[in-house]
Amino acid sequence: MRHLLRRSYLVLRLSFLTLPLLASSIEILAETNHNVIEKIEKESKGEISIDIPQNILDLILRQPVKKENNGGIKSGVNKLSGFRIQVFSDGRNQSTLEARAKARGSAILAKFPKYRGQVYTYSSSPNWYTRVGNFRTNAEASSALTEMKRAFPNFASEMRIVKCQIVVIK
Repeated sequence: MRHLLRRSYLVLRLSFLTLPLLASSIEILAETNHNVIEKIEKESKGEISIDIPQNILDLILRQPVKKENNGGIKSGVNKLSGFRIQVFSDGRNQSTLEARAKARGSAILAKFPKYRGQVYTYSSSPNWYTRVGNFRTNAEASSALTEMKRAFPNFASEMRIVKCQIVVIK
C-alpha cells in the first residue's frame, strides 16, 4: 500500500513540475502560428494563389443539375405501367403452343424491325402469350395496333391492347 502511495505522490509531483513547461510550450506554438500568418501576409503582399486540383474545383463549382420533367424516368432501366399489344394468346394444342407463340413474334419482327427487343413471349399455364411494344400511352399503342392489324389481317381479330408493366430504357 505504501508503495502505491509513494508512486501517486511521485506522479502528482511530476505533473506540477511539467505543467508550467507545458503552458510555455503552448504559448510558443501560438506565437509561432501567429508569426507564420504574419510572414505569409508580408511575403505575399496581399496576393495569395491557391492551387486546387481540377476534380475538386469541378465539385466546388458544379451547378445544381436541373431536373427534367420526364415523367419520373431515371437513367437506366425503368419499369412503368403502360401498354403492349397482345398478338398471340392460346391454350389449346399444348404441344405446339410455344412454337406458335414464338413464330407470331418473329413474324411481327420481320415486318416491324423497330420492335426488336420488345417482343415478349411467355407462358402462364395453360396459355402462351406474345406481346409487343413498350407503349407509355394508350394512344401510342392504338396507333401501333392499327398498323399491325393492317400488316397481318389473318390474325388481326386476335390482336388487342393490354395494360401491363413495360420496360423503358433511358
